[in-house]
Amino acid sequence: MKITPKVKEILSWYESDNPGTKANLARILGHGRLGGTGQLVILPVDQGFEHGPARSFAPNPAAYDPRYHFQMAIDAGLSAYASVLGMIEAGADTFAGQVPLILKMNSSNSMSRAKEDADQAVTASIDDALRLGCSAIGFTIYPGSDAAFDQMEEIRELTAEAKAAGLAVVMWSYPRGGTISKEGETGFDVVAYAAHMAALLGAHIIKVKLPSAHIEQAEAKKVYEAQKIDASSQAARVKHVVQACFGGRRIVVFSGGATKSEDSVFDDARAILAGGGNGSIIGRNTFQRSREDAHKLLDTLVKIYLGETA
Repeated sequence: MKITPKVKEILSWYESDNPGTKANLARILGHGRLGGTGQLVILPVDQGFEHGPARSFAPNPAAYDPRYHFQMAIDAGLSAYASVLGMIEAGADTFAGQVPLILKMNSSNSMSRAKEDADQAVTASIDDALRLGCSAIGFTIYPGSDAAFDQMEEIRELTAEAKAAGLAVVMWSYPRGGTISKEGETGFDVVAYAAHMAALLGAHIIKVKLPSAHIEQAEAKKVYEAQKIDASSQAARVKHVVQACFGGRRIVVFSGGATKSEDSVFDDARAILAGGGNGSIIGRNTFQRSREDAHKLLDTLVKIYLGETA
């Protein structure tokens, strides 16, 4: 684990946290090939809940085995591995201490009819996270959903319990439901708003989708235009989202999204780096490729964040 001046600076942003929580946050920041840089690449595997096993793993059948993902995160030198209860239980002993773990505490599924009131079920506990040796918990909120206030109350309670137990908190903040349009889910203003909400709710690490240039909210649009907030490039939009997280004093990572070309993954990473983001949390774009292709992709991705490749 590398405790560099950059890691010390980041830890100093979290002024209310106890030594246990800061130590677990430092484990994530100090682990792997990006350890000590302030940049992160995290492997998340909760897509089986969200999309079903075949949609998630059939393109690369080896990925049906939970141990595959532990080993990928370890071999690629990633910052952490995030997954749901059953997946982590299936490898927690074999891989204990080899990679920081983030236990995803809630999940949805694509068979649910929830639209305006998009929601997730709490599927794990803080005791589970401690029992499995996790460094952090993860939780999804859907700002804009008719169920968002209940989700915020759930994460308030879990955050207080996690921090008291010395765990860090990673928040997936994905606008969805209510009156938000499909285009609006990644709108420039909406993503920044969602990231800010996660910071206000006490997240240490905030995960959002990369924003488009679309502006969803009529009242926000007036301000964006009057203040000439730059949306002209992906890097500029990332910069604004990071700014929305307490002026850049929170860790912000960006989702890899659906499977895309390698060049698109690398272009996203370059924009994240140029905009001051802290890295990528990338699942389907790795485990839906063969092991060899995934490791090549992750190697290049890490090199981009290390500044070793243009």
